[in-house]
Amino acid sequence: MAITNTDFQNIALAISAYSDEAYTEARKLNSTGIVGMRDDITADGESFIGQMRWYQPLSANINVASLSNAADGTYTDITTEVSNYIKTVRTFGAKQVNLQEVVSKQDGLLKIARDFAEVRGQDEHNALLSVLKGVAGSEVALGDAGGAGAGGIADFDTDADTAATGFFVDLNAASGVFGAAATGTPDARKLFDSSAAGASRGERLFQAVGMGFKDYEPDFMYMVTSPENMAEFRAANLVDDTMVTDGNLEFATIFGGKFRLIPTRANQMIAGAATGDLNAQSTKATFLIKPEAISFAPVSVPTPVEVERDAASYTGGGSTDIWYRYGFIMHPMGYDWAGATNAFATNTAYAANTAFTRKVNALNLGILPIFHS
Repeated sequence: MAITNTDFQNIALAISAYSDEAYTEARKLNSTGIVGMRDDITADGESFIGQMRWYQPLSANINVASLSNAADGTYTDITTEVSNYIKTVRTFGAKQVNLQEVVSKQDGLLKIARDFAEVRGQDEHNALLSVLKGVAGSEVALGDAGGAGAGGIADFDTDADTAATGFFVDLNAASGVFGAAATGTPDARKLFDSSAAGASRGERLFQAVGMGFKDYEPDFMYMVTSPENMAEFRAANLVDDTMVTDGNLEFATIFGGKFRLIPTRANQMIAGAATGDLNAQSTKATFLIKPEAISFAPVSVPTPVEVERDAASYTGGGSTDIWYRYGFIMHPMGYDWAGATNAFATNTAYAANTAFTRKVNALNLGILPIFHS
């Protein structure tokens, strides 16, 4: 990388042998089938936000014909809905002192140019993860606002469209199919039940899926989970022998390809999620996500790459600045952006508990947060 120490005489000669970083921070969520493109989400419009419009599902009024009653039948309304989404623009820059290569033997600008695609990909991954946290926090906050007993989905009969019920499952909830509330470490409930045998270890997972999606359960889902859960899957011999190829990625799966596993360390923490309706034992989250549940669109920016040279700086040695600029729209389908509309969105804004408002029927949502120990 570019050296910023201006006292070049003290630079150790050993640093002349650089090697590129190995990027191993996380599997990039933005390069998986979680993300899809929609023609109605574009960067057009003179605002920080945009709007997309869609036809709502019909609420059909079925009439019974009569040969004796001449009254008109009741019409079925065909209505549309509007949802807001937010733009964001990011910048990424570096400075190189033109003569530093004399002592470092490294071109810092060349290095940062090689790394730009990786840095941008990681930034978009972090933004998508923040969107997931924002959806989870918004749903928990919705359940909390519903008052006593609202909470999340507790059993197979829970209707997430009534009583301000949040679209999430807490495995340690005070009541429901998982039993009484977990109060301490011995009875804290993880996503997988280590006390069970074989495939029954995953019963909690399938219960959560059935409670959330009911009769509209998708053929397969992506599971964004932690390396800890991945270790449990392997220890229980639940990981399928055959990998699934999706685009240019290969996924390990469980239960015959039902869940495509995406491990990421960043997902282990749910800090920032509203906790009013979460059991204190639920400190981690796993997300079950339908394909293309997140819509992505690039935002064109003026002068995406800009180079500025200052010949007189550093007493005539000169310096070069290079800046990359890029933008994107990252939006969870079924939700309305409820954050600030007078600035580009930051990852902190994406992850806020008030970032998103649900706009569609719960059975049409594509992101189910599961909170567990």
